[in-house]
Amino acid sequence: MKQILHQSLNPQFPILQPPPPPPPPTGLPFQVPRPHKLFRRDLAVATASTLPLLVPTFWYKQAKADEAATSTTDCSTQTITEKAFLDVAIDGAPVGRITVGLYADAVPFGSSRFADLVTGAAGISYRRKEFIKIVPGYVQHSGVRSYGVDVELASRGGGGNLAAENLVAEWESLSKNCPGTKNVVGSLGLIIRDPTKPPPKLKLVAREGKLEIDAEEVRKDPNGTEFVIVVKDSPELDASTLVIGRVVEGMDVVEKINKVKTVQENTSSPYFRVAKLIGDKRAVVAERGFNRPYAKVVVTNCGLAE
Repeated sequence: MKQILHQSLNPQFPILQPPPPPPPPTGLPFQVPRPHKLFRRDLAVATASTLPLLVPTFWYKQAKADEAATSTTDCSTQTITEKAFLDVAIDGAPVGRITVGLYADAVPFGSSRFADLVTGAAGISYRRKEFIKIVPGYVQHSGVRSYGVDVELASRGGGGNLAAENLVAEWESLSKNCPGTKNVVGSLGLIIRDPTKPPPKLKLVAREGKLEIDAEEVRKDPNGTEFVIVVKDSPELDASTLVIGRVVEGMDVVEKINKVKTVQENTSSPYFRVAKLIGDKRAVVAERGFNRPYAKVVVTNCGLAE
């Protein structure tokens, strides 16, 4: 109707039609990709085509891992170079002798430390020292103290410093070269680290009219004289213990020690958890008493076995 009216009023002017849309560009340097829908069939085809490429890579990595594992040292068959003995009594009654073999070739510092402490060459020995911790997996001896009379005797006897720097270096080397659990049944180890030790506490102190930040240690590091004898495989000890030998005779004596009744743990108590969380020293003291034997388990005599 509009066209007829326009032609009737303006016959000399034709109706202008809108221009057609331009064709899609074909000479652009790049094409805008269209979204592509993924179907299960496409995914299955892609997986099937790439799986043969992934399988050889997997077996290559597996072969490299096996080669690295076989190139490391087998710590379960270390050579025994010398033997030591520990005579044990429970509440004054002798229960027998424990004979251990030492790995002086593999861990010379650790073996030498233990040999000096059983013979008394360090100025102090394990004689008349007690076992202080008994758990289902192992028994732990107290070793010698890093303060008081033990340190004085060690200094007079030429034992020198009871620090564990060299022992830590041997532990690092052993952890690197020996895969798997190192604290297996019958193994003998020195406690040289405390992986559960919390960081030092920072406190503000006044010195000469100035405020300074001081770091207070919650507890001291082990001195490398405490030892454990493993009754069951205990991989939790690998982070703190340097294995220096194994029991060759007297494992029945170790099992007798392991059966002594101990103070029951109370770590599940909410009072204990709160006290330990806030750093209450009473919680630290209470924790030291956990798993402590009621009976007195003492090394009555010790030395190197012939």
